[in-house]
Amino acid sequence: MPDQLEDLPYARFLKPLDGALEPEGDYDCVHVTGADLEDVEAGNGRFNETVFTSLAINRGSLRFARFTDVWQRNVRWVGTDLSDTSWQDVELIAGALSGVDAGGANLRRVRFEGCKFDSVNFRRARLREVQFVDCVLRHTDFGEAELTKLSFPGTTVEGMLINRARLQQVDLRGAAHLDIAEGLDALRGATITPLQLLDLAPEFARSIGIAVRD
Repeated sequence: MPDQLEDLPYARFLKPLDGALEPEGDYDCVHVTGADLEDVEAGNGRFNETVFTSLAINRGSLRFARFTDVWQRNVRWVGTDLSDTSWQDVELIAGALSGVDAGGANLRRVRFEGCKFDSVNFRRARLREVQFVDCVLRHTDFGEAELTKLSFPGTTVEGMLINRARLQQVDLRGAAHLDIAEGLDALRGATITPLQLLDLAPEFARSIGIAVRD
């Protein structure tokens, strides 16, 4: 997807959001911007060729919502329930997710660029062909998730949890920093650099009960 709103193929068809987001709403070519949204209740909503820019979405629930061909820039998701949502061909630029529950979500062909994640729950989620580009991931929980064809170029990963996750073709080599708090045994299916392996060696040793002493 393009980096600028005006370059989107559907930009000229966008219309402003009329009213509030509602449960089971159908939003096609809608531009959501301006005022922050508080305590949103839009579960089972359908967002197609929709744009979100320069706002915060605080608390509330969009559970089971579907996002298709959606573009976001400068959007902050705070304490929002995004569990069991579906994301396909979505791009989020310069955004932030804090205290968000995306457990059981299904993400395919999603690109996060310059985003900050803080205590985001992706447990039991399914992520396929997802890119984290120049992002910061702090205490992100991928426990029991299915992670396929993920990459992390330029991304700082701090305290990531991958307990019982299933990884396939996950490329961590481009990460600027890699710190895994729990679930090192789940790294099977990932590719890392020799230097990253050296950095993780003490945790690997501890995870299998090896004491390393001079």
